[in-house]
Amino acid sequence: MATKLVDLVYWRHMWRTGVVFTGLVIGLASLFQLSAVTVVSNVFLGVMCITFPLRFYYKLLELLRWNPGVHPFQSCLDYDSSLTNKETVMLVEEIVLLIAFAVTEIKRLIFIENIFDSIKFVVLLYLLTYVGVQTNGLTLVISAVIAVFSLPLLYKKQQVRIRRMTRAVRAFVKRVKSLFSSVYDLARPPPAPAPKPAISAANVPKQKAKSK
Repeated sequence: MATKLVDLVYWRHMWRTGVVFTGLVIGLASLFQLSAVTVVSNVFLGVMCITFPLRFYYKLLELLRWNPGVHPFQSCLDYDSSLTNKETVMLVEEIVLLIAFAVTEIKRLIFIENIFDSIKFVVLLYLLTYVGVQTNGLTLVISAVIAVFSLPLLYKKQQVRIRRMTRAVRAFVKRVKSLFSSVYDLARPPPAPAPKPAISAANVPKQKAKSK
């Protein structure tokens, strides 16, 4: 399954990726005017409008003895999409680990374990408020689908140039972090001096006796 997804994303089979990409974009764009139930029902009806005639056609050929009884979609029916017990456990473990990681990161950012990471999180949330005003969730999903089917191929074609730009951005971010760290160190008050140990009254006569 992972290999097939990679093949779709990198457009290794043009017609298959084109069908999947066009279907996803058209289906998601239809949700602007229609409900999700209507869109899903129409998609399945459209698919069955193709499968029913083909099945009847092959059945007719079989009755006329022009076909040895081959099912047109036998390869799809024979495809085993079930999961073994081991694969199910691994999938559940990965989902649980992702959820636990997300909860841990959110707690770390909200309760300010690291000041710079929390500041970046606040800036991201502030920008998302403007994104939410300008667009809705469905528009973001369509944009994400277009990005998934375009950005990996773009990175593969322009890999050297993108890496050069990424190194420049990382160097700039590193300089900004060092600047903020130096400003924070200058603004932080100096640590209070440690208090001197008090001399008890019992030790004073002894010290005087030693001096004599």
